[in-house]
Amino acid sequence: MIVLDVMLPGEGDGFTICTELRNRRIRTPVLMLTALDAVSDRVEGLNAGADDYLVKPFAFSELLARLRALTRRHLDDRSSTLRAGGLEVDMAARRASVRGTPVALTMKELGILEYLMHHPDQLITTEQIEEHVWNYDYVSGSNLVEVYIGRIRRKLGAAGLPNPFATVRGGGGGYRFEPQRLSAVSSAAPGSA
Repeated sequence: MIVLDVMLPGEGDGFTICTELRNRRIRTPVLMLTALDAVSDRVEGLNAGADDYLVKPFAFSELLARLRALTRRHLDDRSSTLRAGGLEVDMAARRASVRGTPVALTMKELGILEYLMHHPDQLITTEQIEEHVWNYDYVSGSNLVEVYIGRIRRKLGAAGLPNPFATVRGGGGGYRFEPQRLSAVSSAAPGSA
């Protein structure tokens, strides 16, 4: 794991170093730290080959959580299947199921669900979802993410799964995937009450 600051002493910068690492085929996960918080700066860092981007100031607990998530994501033998309660998302097969029953999600819906499941109990902003699922030239400001989250909630609900997302309103708001909402339901046998 490499934690790389964008602003470095001397002539180089984190963007250049990250690009050079990727040009040399070094696959070690890179998390970039920076005080530069414009979307264009984050895009530059990700385009340089960074796996994640954290803006200063940040909570140390968030840095540790992101490092753990990157480590899990880059294990060679990791499963391509994400599980929480009765929900299963197989990213290799590009499909989702609830307790074995397929749930028809579009590629965008699947991408959003996968992204949120990779960051359990973390606030993921609408902007972060837009940048992850849509192209970087996507113009923000619409309620498209809200619409897609609503569709995912309805489809999972129709399959018998409770809403796994908490909505956070206000400045910097977004969504949080809360697996504990699903655990209580999956521990009860179907048909028991």
